[in-house]
Amino acid sequence: MDEPLSIVLFSGTDDKLQAAAVIAAGAAVLNRPVHILLQYWALDAFRADRIGSDHGLAPEAGAAGAAALAQAAADGKPHWSENLRQARELGGVEIHACALSMDLLHLQPSDLDPLVDGVQGITTFLAEAGDGQIVFI
Repeated sequence: MDEPLSIVLFSGTDDKLQAAAVIAAGAAVLNRPVHILLQYWALDAFRADRIGSDHGLAPEAGAAGAAALAQAAADGKPHWSENLRQARELGGVEIHACALSMDLLHLQPSDLDPLVDGVQGITTFLAEAGDGQIVFI
């Protein structure tokens, strides 16, 4: 599997950030390159001063989803950011901030958590995706 898995991460809710982290980790275990592009609300969640904050859940999660995630945290399950850190340690996982979203949110690279490798435009992201899959979350 040489084709990369490219993830456009748009949502900034904890459940969707966790889903992206799990997908990235799974691909990394399979030695598949992973490119993540952070847009809008996902990018906001990667601010250095907010990455560990509660980012809420998607509306469809409801009370049961909130309870399940609270229990997972109480049971010592890792935060989505820790799952991404572990995926990066496996190798082949790159995380970039969308240049347009950086401008829109008035962010500088120094505002972002060290998990973010840099800033990238959509054209570069798509070129790196090649013929591989692109997942939108």
